Amino acid sequence: MRVRGCSEAEPTRCGVPMPKKGITGHDEWVVTEALATALVALEQLEPTQQSQQQMDDIRKILAAKCQPGTFNLHLAQAKCRLFPNGDRGDIYREYGFEDREV
Repeated sequence: MRVRGCSEAEPTRCGVPMPKKGITGHDEWVVTEALATALVALEQLEPTQQSQQQMDDIRKILAAKCQPGTFNLHLAQAKCRLFPNGDRGDIYREYGFEDREV
């Protein structure tokens, strides 16, 4: 059934909810950001407190979830979230981005 004046291409404009993927509609993004944040947080621990196996596993999962070329971007964004008073330019350079890319 179509509502008069509504396009099938724009069902949300007609009050018809779009089917969402997962629970939030952006589950993959939430998980990707959580993995990046967890990895950066673990990297801040003393080496004796870090679980290298766990960190390697998180890296593998994160790499599989990221679009090509965005792995370091997610890590830089996570570090900026964890250290909001840090120099964003320095953080992005730490992950391989130039000034013009920041």
